[in-house]
Amino acid sequence: MKKVLIITYYWPPAGGIGVHRCLKFAKYLREFGWEPIICTAENPEYPVLDESNFKDVPAGIIVLKTRIWEPYNLFKFITGKKKEERIHNVFLEEEKHTIAHKVGIWIRGNIFIPDARKFWIKPTAKFLINYLKENHVDVLFTNGPPHTNHMIAYKIKRKLNIPWHADFQDPWTQVDYFPQLMLNPISRKIHEAMEQRVFKYADKITICSETWKKDLESIGAKDVGIIVWGYDEDDFKNIHVELSPKFTLSHYGSLGPDRNARTLWKACSIIAKENKQFANDLEIELAGFIGHAILNEIESFGLKNNLTLFEHLSRKETLLRMHRSQVLLLILNNMPNVNGRLPGKLFEYLASRRPILVIGPEESDASKIVHTVNAGYTCNFNDLEKTIITIKNLYEKYKRGLLLPNKSDISQYSNRSLTKKLSEFLNHIVSK
Repeated sequence: MKKVLIITYYWPPAGGIGVHRCLKFAKYLREFGWEPIICTAENPEYPVLDESNFKDVPAGIIVLKTRIWEPYNLFKFITGKKKEERIHNVFLEEEKHTIAHKVGIWIRGNIFIPDARKFWIKPTAKFLINYLKENHVDVLFTNGPPHTNHMIAYKIKRKLNIPWHADFQDPWTQVDYFPQLMLNPISRKIHEAMEQRVFKYADKITICSETWKKDLESIGAKDVGIIVWGYDEDDFKNIHVELSPKFTLSHYGSLGPDRNARTLWKACSIIAKENKQFANDLEIELAGFIGHAILNEIESFGLKNNLTLFEHLSRKETLLRMHRSQVLLLILNNMPNVNGRLPGKLFEYLASRRPILVIGPEESDASKIVHTVNAGYTCNFNDLEKTIITIKNLYEKYKRGLLLPNKSDISQYSNRSLTKKLSEFLNHIVSK
């Protein structure tokens, strides 16, 4: 069996969506003739922990761990946060950033390049180069962000010339928050130069959407493949729950300033004022980190009594609630690169078989997938008229018991199918 060394910062007990890309690949690679070996951090600073992810780690797998020094205690000191607090995306922490917070972001963008895990690069590359001299692998696989993973593989590639597959779950210099890093010209050039090294030295590059593939190729990446996020069939077995008696509009995951569905809240408010029964039936369910501006806006539209908040749900509870919800909200980032944004939750929404309401452009990759498999509806960010019509239509179906499960074939998005696609890419680059 051929061997692939997966270099990934995120590994169980990490929680959240980011850990699932490499974890699910590792889970299924053996079925396609590849033995995964994992290299991860020994003492990472994960924003979310979820011990249940250990169930997907293949039995007997080799997991190599190296120590990492992370600057989050420094960031906490600068921004006045408690030492025990876990740091989420720094751009979600506060809508109105304090001077200290801005200083922290400036340091993050200009000093910690490519990211806050940069101090993992040299010791891990050194360790792995020595390890690989004694232990053969056929290919390296890295996923970013954090793009530190790619820089480790770059050093190994230059030293040992092992084939390398670089995967992007999000872009690097084209990611939506890149302009917010407050980069000076020199720092920007360093980021761009590192990114170009990946394009030059990786034997294969993949990214998770068609639009972002074209974006990468526009800045020099060659022959970019697509591996979307997916869902694991095992996670959706034996889930039997009754639908909520309320007209639930549910979103699972962080909602920052760029994901404030103002038009949706306004539409619900208008309908609620017209229809008291709708006002009684409506439940807006949000789970995860929700920005204060969003909560304030929902309250300003008179929907405070319709709002149910969950700061954090376990993965098991999240999947149960997805199946229980009448309508699942997929609120895209209202940012220039939104058309390529394919949130991981989309594919788990599809697997739950509940109707999906996309808030974002009709031409986005997410919207195209939802419509291709007849899984739901799309309303653009500012289209109030269509949003009102769509919500009324969904509500009428809810009242008539016609919000039925979608039965379209979505097997192409299963983690098993996507891992097969990955294995084909790996086979190709080792046979060159």
